[in-house]
Amino acid sequence: MSHLSDRIFGLAVILVALVYIASAMQIQVSFLSDPVGSKAFPIGVASVAIICAVVMILRPDEEPEWPELWTVFSIIISIVLLIGYSYALKPLGFIIPTAIVASALSYQITPKPKFAVLSGLGLSLGLFVLFKFILDLGLIGFPKGWFV
Repeated sequence: MSHLSDRIFGLAVILVALVYIASAMQIQVSFLSDPVGSKAFPIGVASVAIICAVVMILRPDEEPEWPELWTVFSIIISIVLLIGYSYALKPLGFIIPTAIVASALSYQITPKPKFAVLSGLGLSLGLFVLFKFILDLGLIGFPKGWFV
């Protein structure tokens, strides 16, 4: 069963691309559209994906060396942290969630608690200064009502 993972992934890409084409076909075209139409770009992207997937199926690479279970678990933890981060930004402001998540991700990279916390705090404060004062984005640093 060599080369199986590329072939499975290629079939999955083809299925997703076909669904993408079906979705693009549902786009309503107004009477003032450009000559190519609004359906052409998504159909073109899906067509290129299908071509790439067919190449993967016909000429797969050697079977990859899959990561250990702990690595997969670590990736899942990171995804959960980032999803939680996106939900925590509005109620908690930028600095606190960014410091917590950056510390946790830093700990996953190098499991040294002191270094992870200092990295998270430094990244959080540094990014806040960059985004708020240098790039002039409308970030809220802390939850509303903390500093009236």
